[in-house]
Amino acid sequence: MKTIDALLSEGVAGKRVFVRADLNVPLDGTAITDDGRIRAVLPTVKALADAGARVVVASHLGRPKGAPDPAFSLAPAATRLGELLGADVAFATDTVGDSATATVAGLADGQVAVLENLRFNAGETAKDDAERGAFADRLAALADLYVGDGFGAVHRKHASVYDLPARLPHAAGFLIATEVGVLKKLTDDVKRPYVVALGGAKVSDKLAVIDELLGKADRILIGGGMAYTFLKAKGYEIGTSLLQEDQLPAVTEYLERAEKNGVELVLPVDTLVAEGFPDLKTKAPAHPATVAADAIPADRQGLDIGPETRTLYASKLADAATVFWNGPMGVFEHPDYAEGTKAVAQALLDSPGYTVVGGGDSAAAVRILGFDEKAFGHISTGGGASLEYLEGKTLPGLAALED
Repeated sequence: MKTIDALLSEGVAGKRVFVRADLNVPLDGTAITDDGRIRAVLPTVKALADAGARVVVASHLGRPKGAPDPAFSLAPAATRLGELLGADVAFATDTVGDSATATVAGLADGQVAVLENLRFNAGETAKDDAERGAFADRLAALADLYVGDGFGAVHRKHASVYDLPARLPHAAGFLIATEVGVLKKLTDDVKRPYVVALGGAKVSDKLAVIDELLGKADRILIGGGMAYTFLKAKGYEIGTSLLQEDQLPAVTEYLERAEKNGVELVLPVDTLVAEGFPDLKTKAPAHPATVAADAIPADRQGLDIGPETRTLYASKLADAATVFWNGPMGVFEHPDYAEGTKAVAQALLDSPGYTVVGGGDSAAAVRILGFDEKAFGHISTGGGASLEYLEGKTLPGLAALED
């Protein structure tokens, strides 16, 4: 895979360089609540601009349905990118139309532009190869070179991720090169003990990675909403807690296989419960109660791991040489249910090993809960991409960047 270093050494001054970034930031109206993904692509954009390239940044945001939707405009991200660069960033109000053409044509050497949301064009996500290819052709007309640096999208077979690199000389940006290097540390010659902490709402989102990790990890810690399907599989009463009943056979099989393979699959021993889901807008006090994991009342819902589980999980992470964490332990957005996620994050910081936070909600939690990002070994920008890499899947966006 050619890297941006090689591209820069060849010279990019005066050339239009299309950078496929991941600017899919969370918004509250037009206010960005977490700019981590914009900051992650900054080194690539800045290096290209400093070398005299005419940089065209493109990304998706949210899931618009193939047509313009003001709620998903990339304008706030373009403004923030300019603030971080300390330079004006032009913004095209479309992706391949008159505004995009004029904006790119107006760039001078060292200047940067951002195109409007790629998913405002149905061709970006089309299943039909010809439709996707036609959109990629129009994007290719805007550039001379391609740099892939949107790691959060490399598991998608989308026009700007998969088809466009085939139409232009291409290279991987700094972010993708870093992400791939980190993931190799989790798959090739892993330092042990190798401990994985998995959380989040749905066990179905993690089944494939658990299946793969049962042959690689030494310990797997389970939290979040997905934990209650595991507890149900052990025959416990889980009240009104989140349950994916159709996943019970797979979860039961994983529990059996973990024991057979000598993998510690660790479940919560206590949990915080309440009558219902908390109000995340007002964050009104929820008054949770702590109960044993095998004694959840029939009319209560589990929403976070309890204090004994926090201590247990911290002890299971204490001697780890390698740690991968993906998914919060509870509803961390509400202060009454944030302690489990805080405890796991702190345990990673206290661990002597190499720690990787696997993107998505875990990365957001680290920032929202006030942890120093630099204290972790690596914080990924792509939760889904990280998981699929660990599952052993071929990621279309990475395959497209191979020489």
